[in-house]
Amino acid sequence: MGKLSIRDLDLRGKRVFIRVDFNVPLSNGGKEITSDKRIRATIPTIQYALDCGAGLILASHLGRPKGKPNAEMSLVPIAKRLGELLARPVKMASDCVGPKVESMKPAPGEVLVLENLRFHSEEEQNADGFSRQLASLCDVYVNDAFGSAHRAHASTAGMVKYLPQAAAGLLMEQELKYLTLATTNPPHPCLAILGGAKVSDKIEVIANLMKIVDRLLIGGAMAYTFLKAQGQSIGRSLVEDDKLDLARKLIAESGEKLVLPVDHVVAPEIQAGAEFKIVDVVPDGMMGLDIGPRTVASYAGMIAASRMIVWNGPMGVFEKPPFDRGTVAIAKAVAESGAISVVGGGDSEKAVKSAGVSDRISHISTGGGASLEFLSGIELPGVTALTEARTTE
Repeated sequence: MGKLSIRDLDLRGKRVFIRVDFNVPLSNGGKEITSDKRIRATIPTIQYALDCGAGLILASHLGRPKGKPNAEMSLVPIAKRLGELLARPVKMASDCVGPKVESMKPAPGEVLVLENLRFHSEEEQNADGFSRQLASLCDVYVNDAFGSAHRAHASTAGMVKYLPQAAAGLLMEQELKYLTLATTNPPHPCLAILGGAKVSDKIEVIANLMKIVDRLLIGGAMAYTFLKAQGQSIGRSLVEDDKLDLARKLIAESGEKLVLPVDHVVAPEIQAGAEFKIVDVVPDGMMGLDIGPRTVASYAGMIAASRMIVWNGPMGVFEKPPFDRGTVAIAKAVAESGAISVVGGGDSEKAVKSAGVSDRISHISTGGGASLEFLSGIELPGVTALTEARTTE
């Protein structure tokens, strides 16, 4: 991985600041958690640090409170749920800096959750004074919030320079292990599958992965920008006309690596249960809303022959059946391939869940935006800030 891991640290008797991702969905005015998946995801790191005799300070953002307190974005319900999951008391601070928080510094075995970091505008500004205040709370820093690693904020980057060591938590370590493998030394044949709506969202990813993979399969609405660039009729399908020249350039540079759909599921409108047709070319008045069965069969064959697969973005409007079939079929093909598989967060994660194959994917990323930037070859501030592993040898 190249970075220091929490496993490399001597935590006994230390106060450990763990940047976690507790940005969970809430309902009922911020009082009820609708999914505790992100809380559960960091339990192994929290439990490991407790087992090593540390006192823990857990910090996270939640929502976008615009730099001031907002009761609907408080971490109070998260601290309560964490206590239930850990089966131990969890203290909740009324702020994330200041004298009251200083007085609550945890002893070994204690857990303190700080209030929403973004209640202070200095968090997102990566303000030096705020970074110093956060750093003064602890002896050691651990980042387990991969989903925020692409942000250069006080809690992900700024405070690190005031601490002797900054390590990856177990969740962060897992993310870096698989994404580094995918982008630096993947087993071949290596294949990438990219979907979603816009080419503009994935330009850097396409350009970077093209240097690494043996095949790059395109699906979703972004396929129609490429197909129009080739001169094909795309009917009323979503297209980025201002990206046609770029699409032509990417096609020209890719040789045979870039693979586009050969048939399509089309309908006159995006509506669940709409009447649809399967066509080779999208006719006027119709929209391409999913990859067709010949494309599924062709893509599945290439997937089956791969040893590593990176997937980000659905193949169609998968949240509205019957336009989910292509995405579900690809998810099943990836699961059955036996390859090392890395799936980006967000819609790709929902796709493998809807296909019922989550447990057969090697790694599902917890950070959609962060994983995209990593796959693009962009350095993530929250990762760059971590101590290099070789400095401890």
